[in-house]
Amino acid sequence: MADATTQPEEPTTKKPRDVNATGLMVVGLFKLTKAIFFTAVGVVAFHLVHVNLGDMAIRLISYLSIEPEGHLARFLLDRADLIGHHELRQAGVFALIYACVCVVEGVGLLRHKSWAEYFTVILTTLALPWEIFELVKRFEPYKIGLIAANVAVVLYLLWVLKMKRKRAELTAASQADFRF
Repeated sequence: MADATTQPEEPTTKKPRDVNATGLMVVGLFKLTKAIFFTAVGVVAFHLVHVNLGDMAIRLISYLSIEPEGHLARFLLDRADLIGHHELRQAGVFALIYACVCVVEGVGLLRHKSWAEYFTVILTTLALPWEIFELVKRFEPYKIGLIAANVAVVLYLLWVLKMKRKRAELTAASQADFRF
């Protein structure tokens, strides 16, 4: 028998799950992964400021058992001589700034913030011409993958923003109909 003091349970009202939650989570995690990568690049660049890169290249050649007189060894040594302390500091600063931007984008997208969607669309779209220029300047297969991923992110976020706008318009129209 039911106790007279027991009240029936109220149905829990669940907030409807955002249809785009999974996609935004994937893009947000992608941005946070980029943040981790560029943080590591920045930290390593600052660490290498006080290291003799020529000596480090020689140790690497020896460790990997690369022919010291070969083409690869000369390439590594030539490149090590071209990188100065100033370039390493610049690379470190730019990598850490970009990592911060990626954290802002990623956290905003994971929290389903519209400003983060707009922010990511704008920044990613602004970077595309530079990425295409770099691809044309020197073709590397991975660059095509990066460009394709960034184009996919922009197109997806534009679609999400369009769907949000439609949903808001439908909600406003239904509320306007309800008032009359």
